[in-house]
Amino acid sequence: MPFLKMEDGAELHYEEQGQGQPILFIHGVWMSGRFFDRQLSFLGKNNRAIAVDLRGHGQSSHIHSGHTVANYARDIRAFIREMALTEVILVGWSMGAFVIWDYFKQFGPENIKATVVIEETPSDFKWPDWPLGFADFNALCDMMRVIQFPDDRAAFVREFIGEMYKDTPPADEESWIFEEIMRLPATIASSIIFDQTVQDYRPVIPQINVPTLLCFGRDEKLIPIAGAEYLSKHLPVSRTVLFEESGHLPFLEETDKLNQELGIFVKELS
Repeated sequence: MPFLKMEDGAELHYEEQGQGQPILFIHGVWMSGRFFDRQLSFLGKNNRAIAVDLRGHGQSSHIHSGHTVANYARDIRAFIREMALTEVILVGWSMGAFVIWDYFKQFGPENIKATVVIEETPSDFKWPDWPLGFADFNALCDMMRVIQFPDDRAAFVREFIGEMYKDTPPADEESWIFEEIMRLPATIASSIIFDQTVQDYRPVIPQINVPTLLCFGRDEKLIPIAGAEYLSKHLPVSRTVLFEESGHLPFLEETDKLNQELGIFVKELS
């Protein structure tokens, strides 16, 4: 089982398949690289496809420090350097997109060839001038409280999983997703949900000059299509693909279509 150790002792678990163009997948809050298994097996046929578990998530070590989006971006930079990756295509789903944008905020396009954004807007918070977030202050406080109590947290997570799908989740998928989310200690889960929710990357978006593929599910229970429209307007080089039968999980709900679109995007860059 491959791990990469960070300077502060955190050990990041990752999986990889194939050789060639490096494609690095970054998951959402509370999730893991396991969500991209179907993408690794597909893209790994002709590329070097890698999915990393961010610190505290998945099979990575449950270190109780460093749980901010900015620090996750620093971890990704260290990972890229230690793995000797160059001209990387970064794929960020949900909070993973925040990690990408914070990487650009801190390091610019260093070693990055292109990006893919799956289901995320510049901010998850409902600011006075940004109504597209999913949480206001009261909702965020409620989440922080719920996470502290195991039974409440379990009920919240099951409801959240249902919200991620356009239709009813398949029982087998719902089961392993629940287990994956509940791996996180409550302290880590509460720390990162707060930090990621209050981020606002609107000032960063126009500075990202690498090609970007935007992938959004048509179902709007979590992420509005207007977020895709905002990104398309403000990212200098981008195109958008909508997934008509998906909510927040097009890589699970419309696997073949997402894989096809990723494959086309990668070929366009070569």
